[in-house]
Amino acid sequence: MMSRPASSFDRRSIPAQAREGYWQAMDGHQIRRIDWSAPADRPVRGSLLFMPGRGDSYEKYLETLDHWARQGWQVSAADWRGQAGSGRLGADPVTGHADDFGLWVSDLRDFWAQWRSHRPGPHVLAGHSMGGHLTLRAVAEGAVQPDALILSAPMLGVLPQSVPSIVLHQAARFMNWLGDSKRPAWKWSEKPGELPTGREALLTHDDDRYRDEQWWRDKRPELVMGPGSWGWVRSALASIRLLERPGILEAIEIPVFLLATRADKLVSFSAIERAGARLPHGETLFFGQEAAHEILREIDPVRNRALEALDDFLDRLPTS
Repeated sequence: MMSRPASSFDRRSIPAQAREGYWQAMDGHQIRRIDWSAPADRPVRGSLLFMPGRGDSYEKYLETLDHWARQGWQVSAADWRGQAGSGRLGADPVTGHADDFGLWVSDLRDFWAQWRSHRPGPHVLAGHSMGGHLTLRAVAEGAVQPDALILSAPMLGVLPQSVPSIVLHQAARFMNWLGDSKRPAWKWSEKPGELPTGREALLTHDDDRYRDEQWWRDKRPELVMGPGSWGWVRSALASIRLLERPGILEAIEIPVFLLATRADKLVSFSAIERAGARLPHGETLFFGQEAAHEILREIDPVRNRALEALDDFLDRLPTS
């Protein structure tokens, strides 16, 4: 199924048919969300929940969410607790902190249960980067039971990919021992709120789509987030090691589609490739130098190919 031309969607406005709001977690924390329905003239295909990556916001993926809505999916997305419009967990407004990725898995479990209960199936879960890691972990642990899972450049390993995760984890634990776990783990831009120089090359070859992020940050300053904390790094590696345990991914029985690029400079491609081979019902689409980390925000030839593969994957799911 061919995707629509990128120019037909305004990436810098919330569509009229979309509704922004909040979901309240069990402990009262407010989680920002967005929901929109498929066009009234299309049969409903099912429901899809998309979870973004570290430091992300759902505004960056409006174009892709709209694409799925136009295919007949009831679409939703949400921030992770502690980023974008869902508050902060660190000691300042811009450092992304986490003590334990398990908190995010618990949030997703509770959100999913409520979300799924009043939406038509099949029910699909999708995640990008850190969101891909967390959605996969939630499935592996039985916290959520979707009918299918889509992973875009999931964070299943970090760089340098030649160094074993156990070594990186021990180094991160040492850095936490040395000081405040909420302190930034890497340098940010010299100008607060401005995206660092050179960051675009890590994410996408599409200049206009890249500039959308700064536009939304200017319009909605609460979306601004900089580096992760040392606590986040330690927690991320602990969670990565959990998914590396033998038998964890092998026990996942639902269809899983993995998008990735061999040229990724933010997450380990080799870890994604290994995970794809371990999943009993895993399918993959791998890109090369033509794609950077944010495949769903890439230049049209890359993005369209990815969406066509995902549409085919979704079209093959049994209807409920």
